[in-house]
Amino acid sequence: MTGYLAGRLLGLLPVLWGVSIVVFLLVRLLPGDAVQMFLGTQVAMTPAQMAELRRLFGIDKPLPLQYVDWIGRVLQGDFGVSLRTSRPVLPDILARLPISIEITVLALVIALGLGIPIGIVAALRRGTAADTLVTVGGLLGLSIPNFWLAAMLLLLLANSPIASIGTYVGLAANPLANLTIMALPAISLGVSLAAVFMRFVRSSLLEVLGEDYVRTARAKGLLARIVVNRHALRNALIPVITVIGYQAGYLLGGTVVIEEVFALPGMGRLALNAIGQRDYPVVQGVVLLIAGLFVLTNLAVDVLYALADPRVRYR
Repeated sequence: MTGYLAGRLLGLLPVLWGVSIVVFLLVRLLPGDAVQMFLGTQVAMTPAQMAELRRLFGIDKPLPLQYVDWIGRVLQGDFGVSLRTSRPVLPDILARLPISIEITVLALVIALGLGIPIGIVAALRRGTAADTLVTVGGLLGLSIPNFWLAAMLLLLLANSPIASIGTYVGLAANPLANLTIMALPAISLGVSLAAVFMRFVRSSLLEVLGEDYVRTARAKGLLARIVVNRHALRNALIPVITVIGYQAGYLLGGTVVIEEVFALPGMGRLALNAIGQRDYPVVQGVVLLIAGLFVLTNLAVDVLYALADPRVRYR
C-alpha cells in the first residue's frame, strides 16, 4: 500500500502540471487584459502609458516567459500577487477555502443522508409504487439545475431567517448562525447530488442482491435485514465510493454559482470575480488548488476501496 500511495502521489505532478498549462492559456484567451479591465472605458491613456502599465503588471512579456515565471514561483509556494489588490494570492485563497469546503461537506451530508437510504428502499421494493416514485423523483432531481433551485428557494423562503444573503458568519464565531446561513446553499447542491447517489445505490444493490452468495444466505434462513446489512450492502456501496469521491471533487469547483447566488465569500466567488477582472494570478491559483484537491480526493477514494473490501489489494 505504501508503494502504491507513493506512486499515486508522484502521478499527481504531471496532472497538476497539465492543469497549470491549460488554465494559464485559457484565461488569456478572454478578450481584454487586466489593464483594460482596470482602466475601464472612462480613462484615456496613451499607448506608451498602457505599455508601462502592462510592464508593471508583468503581462508585457511573451506567454512562455510569463508561464515560466509563474510556475517557478508556484514551485516555491508563491502563487503570485493579485493584479487588482496587490495582495499575495495564496493567503486570500486559503482564507476563503474553508467556506467552500464547508458547503461541500454539508451538501455531501445531505446527499448521502437522502440518497443512500432512499436508494436502498427503492432496491428492496423493486417494481412497487415506492420504487416508481423514487425513480421519478431521482430523474426530477437530476434535471433541476442547482442554481435554479437556489433561486426558487430564495423566492419561496424570502422572509425566512435561512434566506439571509450577504451576512456570512463564521462557523467558529457562531455555529448556529453559520449553519442557518449555509442551509439553503447546501440544500441547493445536495438535492441533485442525492439523486445521483440514490440511482447508483439502487442499481448497485440490485446487482449484488442477485449474486449467488446472497441467495445462499437467504437459503440458510437468515433474516432479510441481516442479509442486506451484512452481505449485500457493504459490497453494493463499493462502487458508490467512486461516485462519492468524484462528486466531492466536483463540488469543490462547482460551488462558484451557488456562492454567487447567496453572496458567500468563498473560493468560487473569488475566482468568478477574478475572471471578470482578468486577475490572472488569482484565477490560476484557485484552479490549481481545486485541481490538487480533486486528485487528492481520488487518491483517498482508492484508499477507501481497500478499507471497504478486504479483497482489494494494491501492489
